[in-house]
Amino acid sequence: MQAEDFLTRHGLENAPREALGGDASARRYTRLPGLLLMDAPKDQPDRTEDFTRIAKHLRDIGLSAPQVPAEDHSRGFLLVEDLGPNLYPQAIATDPSLERPLYEAAVDVLRHLQSHPAPQGLPNLTAADWAEAAALVLDPKTSPQARADFTGTLAETLALADGPRVLILRDYHAENLLWLPRQGLARVGLLDFQLAQMGQPGYDLISLTQDARRDVAPELEAHLITRFDPSPDFAAACAALGAQRALRILGIFARLAKQGRPRYLSLIPRVQRHLARNLAHPALAPLKSLCDKLL
Repeated sequence: MQAEDFLTRHGLENAPREALGGDASARRYTRLPGLLLMDAPKDQPDRTEDFTRIAKHLRDIGLSAPQVPAEDHSRGFLLVEDLGPNLYPQAIATDPSLERPLYEAAVDVLRHLQSHPAPQGLPNLTAADWAEAAALVLDPKTSPQARADFTGTLAETLALADGPRVLILRDYHAENLLWLPRQGLARVGLLDFQLAQMGQPGYDLISLTQDARRDVAPELEAHLITRFDPSPDFAAACAALGAQRALRILGIFARLAKQGRPRYLSLIPRVQRHLARNLAHPALAPLKSLCDKLL
């Protein structure tokens, strides 16, 4: 009823509507002519205020985030510009020769994003916080000492990736990127950035190249990592960030499956492969030893 009231206030009560499929969050989307209705429950961390704020920042630095023509933050509603259906996976399926240039453009967007100061007041988690987020992967019956060993070792591992903190968009992967009929970096449309925060420079790159939902060929991943940062130490940073992400995602997907969303089970083998490849880096040997024991 609240959504109907919001749409009526903006003259859209009779507009054609199409419900869109959800993701792992509690947000719901409805497609209207040229717009999306975002319905974000107020008891969730995905705040509409954050979406509006980060979208403006991205547009201000020349990137393609949606315009937000109407908002009701008190009830968790936004009307958001519909950037269209041409998500990266669809664009690549239509023309496989686009895969490399699309991913290169996405890497160039990250470099551009990180060359600008971030908005003030964003969350800035410690290495211990990042490690604790990955502890979702542990069996609930894991002993407190083993859990402490795991999070402590992972926090030490993440020191390989730390450096000057930059704005990260958190869910930077193919299904949140669009290929638009625009010029330059604006060709890459950006979605799902409301949980943006300060983080490690390689975090979004690993989200892109170690995608839980689609395979990225190892040679393309290596090319993209070098394009982003060719320094020899960056490989260890990528392995550390990739291990943390894979561990956290495995924990999240397992819980979603237990909550009656079994489609996430089909994604787990890919994430397990990412984890194994990251743990194989010599710098991650202590973490690998613990994971072999605990997982």
